[in-house]
Amino acid sequence: MRARQFYISTLKEAPADAEIPSQILSIRAGLCKRLAAGVYTIMPMGLRVQNKVEAIIREEMNAAGAIELSMPIVQPAELWQESGRWAKYGPELLRFKDRHMREFVIQPTSEEVVTDLARSELTSWRQLPVNFYQIRTKFRDERRPRFGVMRAREFVMKDAYSFDRTAEAAGESYDKMFAAYSRILTRIGLDFRAVRADTGAIGGSRSHEFQVIADVGEDVIAYCPDSDYAANIELAEAFSVLEGRRAPAAELVKRATPGKEKCEDVAPYLGINLTDCIKSVVLASDRFDENGDPLPAVIVLVLLRADHELNEVKAGKLPELSDGFRFATEAEIAEHFHGAAPGSLGPVGIGEDVVVYADRTAADMSDFCCGANETGFHYTGVNFGRDLPEPRVADLRNVVEGDRSPDGKGVLREQHGIEVGHVFFLGTKYSDAMHATFLDENGKPQPVQMGCYGIGVTRLGAAAIEQCHDDKGIIWPEAIAPFEVVICPMNWSKSEAVREAAMKLHDELEALGIDVIVDDRDLRAGSMFADWELIGVPHRIVVGDRGLKNGEVEYVCRRTLDQKEMLAAGEAARIVADRVKAAKK
Repeated sequence: MRARQFYISTLKEAPADAEIPSQILSIRAGLCKRLAAGVYTIMPMGLRVQNKVEAIIREEMNAAGAIELSMPIVQPAELWQESGRWAKYGPELLRFKDRHMREFVIQPTSEEVVTDLARSELTSWRQLPVNFYQIRTKFRDERRPRFGVMRAREFVMKDAYSFDRTAEAAGESYDKMFAAYSRILTRIGLDFRAVRADTGAIGGSRSHEFQVIADVGEDVIAYCPDSDYAANIELAEAFSVLEGRRAPAAELVKRATPGKEKCEDVAPYLGINLTDCIKSVVLASDRFDENGDPLPAVIVLVLLRADHELNEVKAGKLPELSDGFRFATEAEIAEHFHGAAPGSLGPVGIGEDVVVYADRTAADMSDFCCGANETGFHYTGVNFGRDLPEPRVADLRNVVEGDRSPDGKGVLREQHGIEVGHVFFLGTKYSDAMHATFLDENGKPQPVQMGCYGIGVTRLGAAAIEQCHDDKGIIWPEAIAPFEVVICPMNWSKSEAVREAAMKLHDELEALGIDVIVDDRDLRAGSMFADWELIGVPHRIVVGDRGLKNGEVEYVCRRTLDQKEMLAAGEAARIVADRVKAAKK
């Protein structure tokens, strides 16, 4: 291909609102153009990357026995109401009505539609197992779309759904998809971790995220360097950092702390360690009667050691909060904590209408400091069992570096990651709700066992940029680069010898199965090189009159721009093709 036949639209500067490398570089390299908040046009250069990602995904999905179909982007609300997710999914679900005032959604995912398909099509045990997948546009109405296509509202995703007779067989389907996802990311050439994860709005009982390691990743991964343990921080189990609770050694004392609302301010004011303080987090779960009218909210007080952070996913698994929760309002706090301001709250002397939970570490503390439920006052020397009832105990905090690994094989470390894929074992969550059954060998109806598996196509490209770039631009892995080789002719319009040599190299590389482009735009060398370094093509061949006089062309690898190599013109195509193919293995 010639550059003049293609469309190249590089920019010297990215828009001012571009925040992270993948967003900045994808716009500057002309991969995408912003249409609206979280909505992008994928430009020809970006589409080549997307198509290559899709091709790898298709190959691995087909090899794993999955079957491709295409489900509607617009889905009827009745299916979401039937599954129970119409009310639970939240504002990210874009809902609308057609001209007949019937309600629909723009699909963020397709569990309901595929379950409806299964209950009408998969009626006998002889038809199982089966795994359907699609690569389709999705839409999630993100409150704050950020980071370009990394967190866009409209995006392309591959989603797959397995159907099995038994939970054991469904586990085997899950393992196949887990292995397929590992192969996909390995083939693309990314550094990644598969980590245990929360099931979230999708539901189910088993879940792993595939995280591409990157400094700007929004997710935090807890892993053990001495074992294969890895989990999203939302799910990583946190043990008590104390060796049990010591006996009380201090008296309960009420002390004035004027203007001190945070433990970080209270501790130095009182001359104590921050780790001797407990902070109080007040959560509320709304309730309604059978007519839908509001009832008083359930109030839950969560106690954490002051240097630890609440894990909201874990909190959401408490029985009192499992139907959803929010942070309590100031009015609710005043009502249940004797009129105290939020910065002076604690578990001493509160009523039975407040459910108290302590994180494991907080529950092991003695002689601690906490709010006195009177504005501007705190207690020191507080002890469970003596000064207040024993709390309910649960794992409620985020792990931190140095915590004991849940597998007992070392301590945890943390790194940031970008979630690009997620696999779920659903069991009968959707088949029970939507009555998707099959007849077993005895003619009895049984619910199908399901799994679902998503991988972000557009997000994968952005994640690759985050992991593979420098100050000059993108450094694409060969497997998904828009072009594998660029030929840069010097003085294209003036030198027939250069044109002939460049096109000969192009044709030879193309015959060897290499995705190659010749830049025939007749730019100055500096501008031409800067464009292709920004775009990130992995291999560059420079053809010029001076080199041709010696029967040579110049070769440069994008990863090592300062290392230039002269190759025999007659051997260059074979040598470069071998390097491309070796890099893709």
